[in-house]
Amino acid sequence: MRQLVICAGLLAIPTASNLAQQPSQSVHKDDPRLFRLQAFFLEAHCALQYLVPDFLEAADRHGLDWRLLPSISLVETGCGRTAIGNNIFGWDSGRKRFASVREAIHSVASRLDNSKLYRGKGLGQILATYNPKPQYARLVRSVMNQLGPSGQPKTPLLAEAGLSRATSSPDITHPEPIQ
Repeated sequence: MRQLVICAGLLAIPTASNLAQQPSQSVHKDDPRLFRLQAFFLEAHCALQYLVPDFLEAADRHGLDWRLLPSISLVETGCGRTAIGNNIFGWDSGRKRFASVREAIHSVASRLDNSKLYRGKGLGQILATYNPKPQYARLVRSVMNQLGPSGQPKTPLLAEAGLSRATSSPDITHPEPIQ
């Protein structure tokens, strides 16, 4: 008796998990958002600086404001300091586990773009769905405002990023915590 083996090829479609396996390569090194976000993370003593390109790539790929995911990570877990299971966003009330922080960034960005709960909503509606407490939205927006304007700046000057060539320290202050 002969055995017939049939092999079928798979169409490779990028998913959040396989995007999360490799470092971002799509953000240009002169992108002024890189300078702003790196400076912000440095000032916040955030260990996520090495993932700045991933934050920007995920935001660009999913049509999100580039400041949203970093701001949520700062508000939810102190920029990953209190994260459990690489869940820097407190996703699913902190219960969701991710294989890596990079996977968390791409997965949450994808959900904010594609989930019925978030799709087609503006920033205010996204934040209200993410956490319905009014002070939560105010705090996330406060952090976002510290990062700069929502659009991508047109010129990559260090001064626009709030950096000095001599000190490389950002001109960013931290929001007051909610009591």
